[in-house]
Amino acid sequence: MIRSIHGRTGFLRPTALALALGLSIGGVAHAQSNASGVVFGRTAADAGTVVHLQNKDTGFSRDITVDADGRYRASSLPVGRYDVSVMRNGTVVQTREDVAVQLGTGTDVSFVSEATGAQTLEGVQVTGNVLPAIDVSSVDSRTVLTSEQLQKLPIARDVTSAALLAPGAVGGDSRYGNVASFGGASAAENQYYVNGYAVTNALTGLGLTSLPYDAIDQQQIYTGGYGAEYGRSTGGVVNMITKRGGNTFKAGGQIVYTPTGLRDSPRDIYLVNGQLYQDRARNKSWNTEYSAYISGPLIKDKLFFYLTGDFIKQEGMTIGSTAASTHTDFSTKTSRYLAKVDWNITDSHLLELTGFSDKTTNTDQIYAYNYATGTRGAYRGSAYTKNYGTAGATPGGDVYIAKYTGYITDNLTINALYGRSTTEHVQTTNSVGGSCPLISGSFTVGGQAVFPPSCYLVGQLLAPGAKDKTHGWRLDAEYRIGDHDIRAGLDNQTLQSFAGNSYEGPESGRGNGGSYYWSYGNANKTGTIQGYPDVLFSPNQRYVQRVYYYAASNVETVQEAQFIEDHWQVTDRWLAYVGLRNEQFKNINGGGDVYVKQRHQLAPRLGVSWDVFGDSTLKIYGNAGRYHLAIPSNVAVRAASGSYYLRQFGSFDSIDPVTGAPIGFKPNGKEYPSNGHDGTNPDSRTIAAKGMGAYYQDEYILGFDKMFDNNWTVGAKGTYRKLKSSIDDFCDSRPFTNWGKRNSVDMSKAVVSGCYLFNPGKANTFQVNMDGKGTFRDVTLTKEDFTNNGIGFPELKRKYVALNLYAEHQFNQQWYGKVDYVWSHSYGNSEGMLKSDIGQRDPSVTQDWDAPELMVGSNGSLPNDRKHQLKAYGYYQYNPEWLFSANLTVASGRPVNCLGVAPGDPVKYGAAYFYCDGKVSPRGSRGRLPWTEQLNLGAEYRPAFADHKLAFNVDVFNVFTQQRKTSVIEVGENSAGAPVVTYLRPASYSAPRYFRFAVRYDL
Repeated sequence: MIRSIHGRTGFLRPTALALALGLSIGGVAHAQSNASGVVFGRTAADAGTVVHLQNKDTGFSRDITVDADGRYRASSLPVGRYDVSVMRNGTVVQTREDVAVQLGTGTDVSFVSEATGAQTLEGVQVTGNVLPAIDVSSVDSRTVLTSEQLQKLPIARDVTSAALLAPGAVGGDSRYGNVASFGGASAAENQYYVNGYAVTNALTGLGLTSLPYDAIDQQQIYTGGYGAEYGRSTGGVVNMITKRGGNTFKAGGQIVYTPTGLRDSPRDIYLVNGQLYQDRARNKSWNTEYSAYISGPLIKDKLFFYLTGDFIKQEGMTIGSTAASTHTDFSTKTSRYLAKVDWNITDSHLLELTGFSDKTTNTDQIYAYNYATGTRGAYRGSAYTKNYGTAGATPGGDVYIAKYTGYITDNLTINALYGRSTTEHVQTTNSVGGSCPLISGSFTVGGQAVFPPSCYLVGQLLAPGAKDKTHGWRLDAEYRIGDHDIRAGLDNQTLQSFAGNSYEGPESGRGNGGSYYWSYGNANKTGTIQGYPDVLFSPNQRYVQRVYYYAASNVETVQEAQFIEDHWQVTDRWLAYVGLRNEQFKNINGGGDVYVKQRHQLAPRLGVSWDVFGDSTLKIYGNAGRYHLAIPSNVAVRAASGSYYLRQFGSFDSIDPVTGAPIGFKPNGKEYPSNGHDGTNPDSRTIAAKGMGAYYQDEYILGFDKMFDNNWTVGAKGTYRKLKSSIDDFCDSRPFTNWGKRNSVDMSKAVVSGCYLFNPGKANTFQVNMDGKGTFRDVTLTKEDFTNNGIGFPELKRKYVALNLYAEHQFNQQWYGKVDYVWSHSYGNSEGMLKSDIGQRDPSVTQDWDAPELMVGSNGSLPNDRKHQLKAYGYYQYNPEWLFSANLTVASGRPVNCLGVAPGDPVKYGAAYFYCDGKVSPRGSRGRLPWTEQLNLGAEYRPAFADHKLAFNVDVFNVFTQQRKTSVIEVGENSAGAPVVTYLRPASYSAPRYFRFAVRYDL
């Protein structure tokens, strides 16, 4: 069976486990919900001792009886500020005020010293929050940003920009939109949560449904080591908790303005031969954002509300490249709002209801543009999109979440959550030329090249009715018994989408809709077209190819998981964490058939932590874990559902002078489906390898944190990640022929699908229709079967190693600062879900692994590799009126490839190989892009005459306006193997300097 081939026994080899445990024996990660925090500690174990916790804003309180050793623990606490008191026989004897409970974090509030032992407390003592900065109850790698920090730091007002403050996080390729890569993984391997519910892009995993920026109370970024509660991620986890109302009415609002006049011009783009490719000097925009909030009690101490809205408008212009000479005036409008109700039914039962919306529309008015005169030409039409954005990374939508927390006893806590979301996507065009098809190619007449005209605006459009829906629920229970905190839970989510694409243009007349696009050319000297045996033209005759592409269907992914974890307090200073997550993934295609079903995906997690001195000032920790990722839903739209990709050659009489469409089209030969895409739903048995293993990664982390002088914390952490199993598609029939020869089986009548999903670099078993009549047989292709002419698939390889050094100064009513340095290396032959080398937007079905020849030379530094990163950010409260802030990011550049044509173009993919100049051009061997350095500065003025409630802000981004190349075109040859002048053309630069102004007032 395939499961034995993929083997799960390689996880945590004895030597690795012994090393991890030997270096740091005792882990903690006290169990806590992904939407709450924990307070724990010790006090004198005198009779009648109770620890009382009270939220300073809502009045919610809990009383925890200490155990025989004086220990206590309050789990699943709503984040916020608490007073924590020791009560003896009903009398308060000591209090810690303003204890900050952070998201997913354990806060040690102890009333005794390990050095002096338990003390009997006499009298009432009240102290401020002078707690250690180190969370000795965690073994993961996380960054927690509070709303105060998000407001004060000079960063863009979006989730990704905040997440990029985390060590090891880098911006993804610009062709995927505003997304991040964590720990060397592709940008499609992250999970995003709001109040405990997953809001990741339901179709591709790229991006998230966002929320009003000021609604974020805390944002937590996990970059590794997270416990069994989390899954479906091999990159990072971004977890956000929203603000909530309290017993005090609050309201406020602000205006944020980014003017065009103070925005530097972006750099023009030139080809390597010095030719101007794109004039971008006028490609600027202005941006205005209005936001407001109101919160307070509906019933004091019981029922609270929080309402906020964020309304953004951006307008500007874009001059297209010389390859698409257009002038576009664009207008983008974003509306985000959130409403939250919190009900303290009793101090033992809490209910939270959250609803939020994220809607973005974009309207483009498109004109022709004359590069020779630098003037705008005739109006061509308009294009409209809703909830889409670059690569669909801003899906938008409406989200509703309900969460219940029950403190059944001091030792038993229950959390239950249900959520759902709906997103509609729209993309339409309105051309003055009428229905304009996509036109490509050219032909020669009398030695002169003829480029047919066109009036299309976009080219490829979303299918009408595109829509995503999700619904999911979580249930977990935590029980403390003796030295063990045991937590178990269920985590289910269903993702449903109607998605797809078609070409712009008039209706084709086919039943499914869509349109044709036209591609012009000339036949060769023989008049034949390779791969089309019944097509015959006169030598060098001009022709046109009619292409019909329509891929749209309802697809579904069901993700289920169960987890259990034990947090064992081995001694007062040593704790151990053992967790296990079991995941099941089921993918359903447009025909309603299950084409991939993966069960028993076991993900063990181990963690150890040592509170060296017992006072939370030095922690040594380590962890090891396995993390799985489901196949994204987008795979089923084309690869697993009935789609059309039909090509037909023909001659024509003339060309429409406006649309560029051929007049008098006469077919030459029949219509051919590409890779079998003729509109029929493929048999679910022929889509993927039988018993295909899941996508998963193993990770090991070892580190320490040390606190000095109650304000400074320093630390170091080493990380190692290895992708053990991937999922992609291969589109090569030769391995089946090789298998037939090896086993003396006649494959002449076998029906081999165009492409199959499989586990690259391993043996895979496929179900093959041996006679075209439904007689299926299991065919196990070994690595040798995948080998042709001495070229076979390599072993899958993606590894990430990193060393993180940091120093952090806690805010002491004057200043806060943090410095992170990360040395890392991400290398191998597969980026993972994406292929940033060419900006391919097909998660899990990239052109990598389509055939062995495409993987020759593929091993090297991967696209998300940034060997050096330095991040420094903080703020300084000069006096009650003035605050200054800064954010510096310095990073080395990404590696550069040269993709071209292998000798003979063995699999007919054109310039898609790691070859240039007829020789192997190994991945990353063409140098690196330049380092990027960006400094942002901010200042805030809160005048005393307004009681410091009125704030004036100015932020300057990229102070030195250093515009560096962040991505380039890495295809160095055309399909004929000749060099192309577009090689190394910049695809993106870092954004130029701009200013942002804001006025804010809080009642």
